[in-house]
Amino acid sequence: MMDVVYANPKYLFLLLLLIPLIVWYVLKLRKMQATFKLSSTFALAKAPATIRVYLRHVPFVLRMIVIALIIIVLARPQSVNSSDISNSEGIDIVMALDISGTMMAQDFSPTRLEAAKKVAAEFINDRKNDKIGLVIFGGESFTQCPLTTDHRILLNLLGEVKFGMIEDGTAIGLGLANAVNRLKDSKSKSRVVILLTDGSNNAGQIAPLTAAELAASYGIRVYTIGIGSRGTSTARIMTPYGMQTMNVSGDFDERTLTEIAGITDGKYFRATDNTSLKEIYDDINEMEKYHISVNTVTKRKELYMSFAVLALALLGLELVLRRTWLRNIP
Repeated sequence: MMDVVYANPKYLFLLLLLIPLIVWYVLKLRKMQATFKLSSTFALAKAPATIRVYLRHVPFVLRMIVIALIIIVLARPQSVNSSDISNSEGIDIVMALDISGTMMAQDFSPTRLEAAKKVAAEFINDRKNDKIGLVIFGGESFTQCPLTTDHRILLNLLGEVKFGMIEDGTAIGLGLANAVNRLKDSKSKSRVVILLTDGSNNAGQIAPLTAAELAASYGIRVYTIGIGSRGTSTARIMTPYGMQTMNVSGDFDERTLTEIAGITDGKYFRATDNTSLKEIYDDINEMEKYHISVNTVTKRKELYMSFAVLALALLGLELVLRRTWLRNIP
């Protein structure tokens, strides 16, 4: 964006001096008297006025313009071209999602797993500058999507997540360790794991607190989310023997999830319905803001030279007219 500014703007007040000069000129014209006498002006009454009569004020007008231009030159007009260069530094985030059988409980709409996927998708759409990956875990764990800025692919892979992709169970420690492994070589200054589960660790070879200490050693924060209503709900699960209905308790190992968050300087949340789950992700979104630095580059160019040249040209024209074609009789 280009603007015009003045290095010495106070000099512009000198333009007010033009007012008394103009007043003086008008009063001078009114007091002017003829310097010679005629017995009669009858012979000149019908004499046509020449163009010089109409242009007799041009030298004065030119002189006023020259003075105004000189004042502008003293004020030093400059063109200022400013541009902002923004550098945004995103956050590397891995979402570790429990897909065990209890995540099919229907205390969330339509199920815990589908509710978690829906809210996670909204969270991803809000983090356009971040690299995000997805790890899923049940009785074992694997990476569904590595860290990527291509959120379209990530959302497609998130949509494909479903119960039965891996052995049933709840390997919280293994899921967290897998997420840490995805982040440990990241160059980002801020690295985060969002771990969502509804159970207690009952599978895998890595204890949850051991994985938490591993995350802390790499400076990775872990936000843990326990999902499940306070009461008992039902889940419908497809098994080799057909659709089975099971009762799912709302109790899980909140203590371990709280300790994981504490060890890694994160935070533990409890989601009891779709609304509270959405609010939790909103809170995490607010806490993990990416950094934006803005550098403003300003370029200045002096413009007074064109005004000085114009003033000199008009002054020369005024002097020529005053000494030749528009010369006054003393």
